Amino acid sequence: MLKTTRRDFLKNGSALGAALGTGGLARIANAQEVLKVGVVYVSPVAEIGWTKQHSLGAAAIKEALGDKVELTIIDNIFMPQDAERVFRELASSGNKLIFGTSFSHGTPLQKVAPRFPNVAFEHCSGIVHLPNLGTFEAKYYEGTFVAGAAGGYMSKSGKIGFIGGFPIPDIVGPANALLLGAQSVNPAATCNAIFLNSWFDPGKEKEAANTLASQGCDVICSMTDTATGVQVAGENGAWSIGYASDMSKFASGKQLTAFTLDWTSDYVNPAKAVAAGNWKPEVRWDGLAAGVVKMAPYNDQIPADVKVKLKQLEADIGSGKVHPYGGELKDQDGNVKVPAGSVLSDADIRGMNWFVKGMIGKLA
Repeated sequence: MLKTTRRDFLKNGSALGAALGTGGLARIANAQEVLKVGVVYVSPVAEIGWTKQHSLGAAAIKEALGDKVELTIIDNIFMPQDAERVFRELASSGNKLIFGTSFSHGTPLQKVAPRFPNVAFEHCSGIVHLPNLGTFEAKYYEGTFVAGAAGGYMSKSGKIGFIGGFPIPDIVGPANALLLGAQSVNPAATCNAIFLNSWFDPGKEKEAANTLASQGCDVICSMTDTATGVQVAGENGAWSIGYASDMSKFASGKQLTAFTLDWTSDYVNPAKAVAAGNWKPEVRWDGLAAGVVKMAPYNDQIPADVKVKLKQLEADIGSGKVHPYGGELKDQDGNVKVPAGSVLSDADIRGMNWFVKGMIGKLA
């Protein structure tokens, strides 16, 4: 596996090779030919978090294909102009499959993909699809609903806290589901939400977690790319909920669970498809049933009978018996958004830009 730095790649990328020709996605010529795969991370790989989970997915390609694959990993690419150049150079240098791992990689991928029609592009968190650009995403809301239920069982104040990077649908939806999960146990539960307007700002995250604790929130979920939220929650004696990775080692024994992400299938299956010559752009959006979303071990302080209920809830969501956004659902102003007996449509979930009743905070 080749891992290079953002600086080195951007400096030397123009010399990496001639642009690939046009045409369909060709099959690997023979068993001896190596599949070249490029993966671009939005941040450096840390011990836990969003990029860590993507690194595990990329590593699974190597494990699955062995010497028949060559990986080029570029990290810390977050500026659109840098990302466009990186994607272009990866395609020009013979990579037949290229992954972008952040919503911010969307516009650069949409510009580069049409110029390399015989290269397969995969975009995590993407919303635009092209003949050679597929997308994949996780149903985070399924995990936050289960985690919220755990919080509802364990909270004494009935006040949940949520910290998000940005008020976008991918974050607003899981925040709503967190509260709805808590309300499935305690209908009077509320949730205070704070957005950092950053994916990585430990200072702001620490301040937000302390603020939530001072407001009486005794369960705090932080949907960012650091363990700061669970750490500060533990320091304040509050329960915490981890995101992307199991963050229990940072939580002073107070992590209830974490909704973790396993991208293995989203990396390995496209790599195998490109190698076999039958890759097609897909829209993949999976959760608990597919194992893309998984719940970390439940805290030993959660009563045994509650753990049984949480495990059953996982199974019921996976089977479709329980839908986190089942009606009746009202927004903050009391307007009915989902009538009783109905569920929110997939399109409305993916475009959610409103808070459910009981959420305290603003999206603007």
